[in-house]
Amino acid sequence: MMPDHLFKRYLIFATGIFIMALGVALSTRADIGISPISCVPYILSLEFPMTMGTFTILLHISFIAVQIVLLRNEFELVQLLQIPVAFVFGAFTDLTLWLAGGLTPTSYLMRWIFLLVSCALIAVGVCMEVAPRVVMVAGEGAITAIVKVFKTEFGFTKLGFDVTLVTLGVILSIALFSDLEGVREGTIVAALLVGVIARHIKKYVDTGVAFFLHE
Repeated sequence: MMPDHLFKRYLIFATGIFIMALGVALSTRADIGISPISCVPYILSLEFPMTMGTFTILLHISFIAVQIVLLRNEFELVQLLQIPVAFVFGAFTDLTLWLAGGLTPTSYLMRWIFLLVSCALIAVGVCMEVAPRVVMVAGEGAITAIVKVFKTEFGFTKLGFDVTLVTLGVILSIALFSDLEGVREGTIVAALLVGVIARHIKKYVDTGVAFFLHE
């Protein structure tokens, strides 16, 4: 049986993943641009007969492959837990998309409110999945691997990573639809705002997690 303290850590981690997925779902309902990490799965799901959650799983597995290629012998086997995490995040993505399916903003202002709430949820989710220190989400793992191998700064690397995903989303959108789908003004705001919110709330989330874990 899993020790109680470890169970609590994974419970917090899973809750963070769910909150992140809910934020992603709200950004799709806002329909003014989805967050960088989800724009590629979203665009692909518009064209091909697989769900956004399924494409999210495939994208995260590709991130794990990047880590293995970059780190080689330094890749820690415990990080293979990112594989089941990818499946959980994909399942949560499809679940929250279904839960948010009835939410339809009726004005451009409401779309921005949806997007801002989604940014806040994603930021809270990111802080919660990091705080228990159990395993990394694949996207974060890929960024960490790049930083370790190329000796770059994390914030700069994260920005470059997001820009790369958005660029790929733009290329896919134009190739598939001859138009921009999923990448709009909200994508840029999400790319900038989530990190800002996360930095401001991290200490409060860490304090709450430590209290829950009695540390």
